[in-house]
Amino acid sequence: MSSFVRPFLPWIGYAVVASVADWRWGALAGLVLTAWGLVTARRAGRGWDALLIETCSAGYFAVVLAIALADPHSVLRPWTQSASSGWLALIAWGSLAVRRPFTLGIARASVPAALWDNPLFRRVNVVISAVWAVAFTCSALALAALQLSGAPGIAPTLVTIAAFVLPAVFTVRYPDAVRARATRQPAV
Repeated sequence: MSSFVRPFLPWIGYAVVASVADWRWGALAGLVLTAWGLVTARRAGRGWDALLIETCSAGYFAVVLAIALADPHSVLRPWTQSASSGWLALIAWGSLAVRRPFTLGIARASVPAALWDNPLFRRVNVVISAVWAVAFTCSALALAALQLSGAPGIAPTLVTIAAFVLPAVFTVRYPDAVRARATRQPAV
C-alpha cells in the first residue's frame, strides 16, 4: 500500500501545514515535498508513467503558491481544500479518459513485467483509478458544500481523510478479491 500512499504525502503535508500555519507555507510544503518525491523516485528508476500524481501535483502547488504569495488574502484561499480534491479528481478522470489509469504505473512497480499486458491487470487498475476518481470528486463537492454552508469544525478534515482512506483500503483489498475470484473460476 505504501506505493499508493507515497504520491499523496505532499497533499497531506500541504493540508497539515496550511491548517497550523498559513496556506502559503502549506503550498510551499506541498511543492517541496512533491519535488523531493519526484527527484527521489526518478533516481530510483521509476518511470514518468508511475509519477503522474506527483507531476500534476507539482503544477498545482506551484500555481497555488504563486497565487498565495501574490495575494495572501485571495478569495480563492477558502476554496483550496475543495480545489485540491477537484484537481486530484481531474487527474484521475483524465488518466481514465486517455486510457492510462494513474494507478497502472504505480502497480507495475510491484508486479512482474509478465503481468503488465494482462487484460485483467489493466482492468483492475481501471477500476481502482475510477474509485479514486469518484472519491476525489465526492470530496471536492462535499468540501465545496461545507465551505458554502460555513460549516466550521472537523467536518472538512473528516471528508478529506475519508477521501484518502476509503479508496486506499479498496486499493489494497480489490486486487486480492479479483485474484481469489480468478483462481476459483475454471478455465473455459
